Amino acid sequence: MENLKLKSNLIVQQQAMDIIRPLAKAIDWNDRLISILGARGTGKTTLILQHIKANYGLNSEALYITMDDIYFTDNLLSDFAQEFRQNGGKALFIDEVHKYPSWAKEIKNIYDFYKDLKIVFTGSSIINISRQNTDLSRRAVQYELTGLSYREFLSFTGIANLQAIVLEDLLKHHVEIAHDLISKFKPLQYFNDYLKNGYYPFFLENINTYHLKLEKVVRLIIEEDLQFIAGFNPHHSRKIYQLLYILSTNVPFKPNISNLSEKTGISRNMIVEYLYYLNNAKLINSLSAAGKSISTLQKPDKIFLENTNLSFALSPNNTDKGSLREAFFMNQLKNTGHEVSLPLKGDFLVDDKFTFEIGGKGKSAKQLTGIENSFTAVDDMEAGVGNKIPLWMFGLLY
Repeated sequence: MENLKLKSNLIVQQQAMDIIRPLAKAIDWNDRLISILGARGTGKTTLILQHIKANYGLNSEALYITMDDIYFTDNLLSDFAQEFRQNGGKALFIDEVHKYPSWAKEIKNIYDFYKDLKIVFTGSSIINISRQNTDLSRRAVQYELTGLSYREFLSFTGIANLQAIVLEDLLKHHVEIAHDLISKFKPLQYFNDYLKNGYYPFFLENINTYHLKLEKVVRLIIEEDLQFIAGFNPHHSRKIYQLLYILSTNVPFKPNISNLSEKTGISRNMIVEYLYYLNNAKLINSLSAAGKSISTLQKPDKIFLENTNLSFALSPNNTDKGSLREAFFMNQLKNTGHEVSLPLKGDFLVDDKFTFEIGGKGKSAKQLTGIENSFTAVDDMEAGVGNKIPLWMFGLLY
């Protein structure tokens, strides 16, 4: 216990407080059980350490622990929580929870038995809490930490501090909003930088080694995080990396399961299952036709890399501008909770209501003729007109 307290105090004390993600304010920290899920590299650890430092300091009432600490290879989390509480602990922050085998059961028990103890835990986006423990999913208030939006990137780099815009407001007032913003900064000047290396907060550490670090993050997700999925075959890690590389060189990809199976040596059924896992791990974004759900048993109709930075890290010689545009649009819309599907006409259907066609400055709306609530999201354009909206503005949604 004492050694873990020393570790906690050290890491909390060292935590920088200069840039704090908006999710920190959106979380209601008064809840007794909070889960923060997200992909590697999005800043979950930083988020909770900043909260501890701002609200508890080095007060012994709060403690940060990580489940990959060697201590928990031979000690139960539930026993530790009991001891922590008996010594005056009031808020336990548990990082990398998916690395502890019985985490769902023990956290549920801690929550049920110790009513005066708050628990905040972080975990990989591969976690399905309801599948782990239905009772726990009913108790925990769940949040997701995504990568940075274009708006957050502008803030992180000190270029502009902007308010997030709701999609409906953007669609109605994009002309006025754009002209107001371009009087303050040049959005297109920084947009390509964001597409290349602005999605994960660690780009601030060293831009020159950013893609090397991102490639390492991808390998850790495949080689370590996926191991915690029940029934996952660890011997397939290399094949999954091969599968992801094939996707990265062909996005947007319309999956032919037989061809993918032949190229990777993975069975057709397992290919579909692994695509589902890669989607949950936030390495790809799966797009399915409107009215069709994404499940482990169903192949998606179209596949994109989850964010544009992955294209430059995994396949820098195959980055296609059209693919980057579509990947960016889908990423920013999905990260704000919008439902995105494949329409009969156009590129994307959002919330079963708005149809979008994505393209360059000369993109026409011919394909959308006669479709109600249809728009074109256009690159290389500072301000739009009518139903033609600059692509960069969809990066202001969160």
